[in-house]
Amino acid sequence: MASFAPLSDMDAVTPSGSASDLTGWIKTLGRQIAACASTCADYHAAAGIYEQLRGLSDAELERRGLTRDTLARNVCESCVCAL
Repeated sequence: MASFAPLSDMDAVTPSGSASDLTGWIKTLGRQIAACASTCADYHAAAGIYEQLRGLSDAELERRGLTRDTLARNVCESCVCAL
């Protein structure tokens, strides 16, 4: 799963008028958008996993090493670990 880079990284390359500066800024912006889209896709997949697991009984969740109290956190952590 992708993570968001600090927005201050984009501030390091601000368009100052030259074509190379503008190109660098656009590339940085493109990477930020791609990272955001990737993160959104990962958490959308996590939401689907959560929806499947939340319908299971407590006994079935326990068999899988999960509890209803921490289910959402466990699903999100599993996506973060997939980095």
